[in-house]
Amino acid sequence: MPKKDDTHFNMTKKRTVDFHTPPNSLKYKVGQGGLSDDILSKAQALLENNTTDFRPLGEMYLDSMMRGINAAKACPDSTTQDETIIAAILFPAMQLKANGGMFHYNLVTSISDRLIQFLEVIDEIDPDAIEIVMAFHTTIRAILLGQIRGDGGQRGSDLMNALVDACYRYFEKYPDKKPD
Repeated sequence: MPKKDDTHFNMTKKRTVDFHTPPNSLKYKVGQGGLSDDILSKAQALLENNTTDFRPLGEMYLDSMMRGINAAKACPDSTTQDETIIAAILFPAMQLKANGGMFHYNLVTSISDRLIQFLEVIDEIDPDAIEIVMAFHTTIRAILLGQIRGDGGQRGSDLMNALVDACYRYFEKYPDKKPD
């Protein structure tokens, strides 16, 4: 069995990200230059001491993800809609990954990252893939409801390993779904 820490489950990515750099109108207005060390220190302290409750925002992203999951369940045999459905699940997962760490939910960030890696390599969202996505969704919701901050310790590691194992079992069960 492949190592558990390999990204994208040793699979070739099906979806890539395009980076677009928008014009920086604020920089245009204020000109060139950097920020002083004092301002950077204050900003870092603000991030480290952030006590904002992430759960409402996390729940919003989980609800959005569930709408994508429900769309996948509603049309299980439709491959024409797969990219749209996968994107409807992928976008909220990306938001959870991006925001989890900022609010001290590093385990949410890590688990969301593995979900993204799974979604980036599958061709279609079949019933077994839906089950895996639901497992990720349920786990993230449990972390938010349990207010498990940081990496979750041994329990967090066990949760992550169980989800990763499920993804590897999926690719073992469907070897024909592996990319060329």
